[in-house]
Amino acid sequence: MNMIVPAPLAATPNGTTRPQLRIVIVGHVDHGKSTLVGRLLHETGSLPEGKLEMLKAVSARRGMPFEWSFLLDALQTERDQGITIDTTQIRFRTGSRDVVLIDAPGHAEFLRNMITGASQADGAVLIIDALEGVRDQTRRHGYLLHLLGVKQVAVVVNKMDRVDFSAERFSEIRDEITTHLAGLGVAPSAVIPISARDGDGVAERTPRSSWYHGPTVVEAIDALEPARPLEQLALRLPVQAIYKFDDRRIIAGRIESGSLSAGDEIVIMPAGKIARVKSVEGWPATPVRGAQTAGRSVGITLDRELFLERGDVISHVGSSPRDTRRLRARIFWLHDKELTKGAQILARLGTREGRATVVAIEKAVDPGQLSSVENTSIARNHVGEIDISLAQPIAADPYTDNPRTGRLVIEVNGRIAGGGLVLSVDAGQRAVPVDIVPVESALRPDERSARYRHNGAVVWLTGLPASGKSTLARALERRLFGKGGSPILLDGDTLRAGLNGDLGFSEKDRSENIRRLAEVATHLARNGHIAIVAAVSPSREDRAAARRISEAAFREIYVSTPAEICESRDPKGHYAKARAGALASFTGIGKDYQPPEASELTLDTSRRSVAEAADEIERMLSRTGVLLDEVVDLAANI
Repeated sequence: MNMIVPAPLAATPNGTTRPQLRIVIVGHVDHGKSTLVGRLLHETGSLPEGKLEMLKAVSARRGMPFEWSFLLDALQTERDQGITIDTTQIRFRTGSRDVVLIDAPGHAEFLRNMITGASQADGAVLIIDALEGVRDQTRRHGYLLHLLGVKQVAVVVNKMDRVDFSAERFSEIRDEITTHLAGLGVAPSAVIPISARDGDGVAERTPRSSWYHGPTVVEAIDALEPARPLEQLALRLPVQAIYKFDDRRIIAGRIESGSLSAGDEIVIMPAGKIARVKSVEGWPATPVRGAQTAGRSVGITLDRELFLERGDVISHVGSSPRDTRRLRARIFWLHDKELTKGAQILARLGTREGRATVVAIEKAVDPGQLSSVENTSIARNHVGEIDISLAQPIAADPYTDNPRTGRLVIEVNGRIAGGGLVLSVDAGQRAVPVDIVPVESALRPDERSARYRHNGAVVWLTGLPASGKSTLARALERRLFGKGGSPILLDGDTLRAGLNGDLGFSEKDRSENIRRLAEVATHLARNGHIAIVAAVSPSREDRAAARRISEAAFREIYVSTPAEICESRDPKGHYAKARAGALASFTGIGKDYQPPEASELTLDTSRRSVAEAADEIERMLSRTGVLLDEVVDLAANI
């Protein structure tokens, strides 16, 4: 990657660092991206002294008229062919921030390079030729920005001088591209008419576009928001290499997000091993003092000998990435051969790469044609969502959690074939201290399901006090047990009398109560039992955490009995005590219960009998793969 280095960036008058914004500039080949970037450098006073004069002299020696795009010609090949084929990073200043502008290629043959550029951006400038209008490649670039999670987009309609600055032509293009981007969930922050060659609309308004009253390009860029600073995210340090110096074993890598200091307790994923940072090493002075933040390349030593390898990810305990063998990703495909189900690929996340198999393909479309017909394979320059199964565990984050570790690159035969965003991660084991070695059951899941005729599950009944959760749970337990199953009731109040007896009703203690319930229930489910949890569990966030712990085994049932019915029942007298002020933090008489938004089943016990409600639960468990067919057949005959 070649870089034009402009004049040094200045701090603000009070000595603080100005916000930095990373922008990718994309568009169809020959629509004028490089010309616009050259103009931006000139108009913002960001060119190194003498650079413009030097390039004009070079052009004169070659017998070529000077073009602003020559500022971006990082390769001799580009000058000969007249197309941008490198991804060049340029720094310049606006009135309030420092901008890193990534000029990505528009030619169809170089979409791989554009993925590299756009994947680093906080926002984008999409450029369109006023004469040619919106092209297939323009639509693909718009879709690719959506694919890579770039939501801030300013559109520039360039070469307006070629259409005599026609307001009508500008409106046609503005309406077409705005509609296209809206279909992708992106609302352009501005659509700007300009002539990059002549300077109209780049940094100043000119009489030729007097009918336009929006921002200039510089003003539009200035209005885009930088992403959340990487140092504010959770620590992610992908391991690049391990070196042996004298008696030190130094683990080297670049901090992609968060910060790291000596003494920090860290976890190495995907193995889940825990250690403490003994020292942070540097060169020439070592050890390094103080916190090291995102963007710094560091070496660390640990307080114990652990096996690490390239591709492992170091994080702080309690905020680690998920380890997994299964990912779902939205990708843009670049290979000549279509991607099909069952294809063998090389998946690369950060410094880790590993063999993988495509196990499912969905939503495969041609973004250029905006095809509404989904395909079962992904053709070149098309997009789709895929599930991949990895041969070895890998540490990853969904893109929405951490953009630095949530991007995926796919290789085929040693060549980049696609890339995109990690949408979801099927979590595997969680971090455990290195001295703890979990022991697996001697029985396989299929042995248990063959005996019980059901798979393990966590059936989580949530609802207001007295809504009927425990009554339903007991009825379901009796019914499943009578059919040869292995159900186990975990009642919230019962566990608070024992395992959770040390917890109160603060927000923190309520969350811990639910976590413990979920851990116990998940352990039972993984050993083939159906754990039936009856707990008010008022917080939607706590229930979501329970679902993450239980993963695919989780089945949420919302017992939606109205509050007035629950209070009229009041079997434990809690409502009466709460009304009298004798029971603080009681869920039920306030608005502190958060109903589920997408439970597997909703039941109102004031409108159906216990037997009818149990029937519905049983049908849901059958429909979602918990109860096996033989059990359903048996139930029909009882």
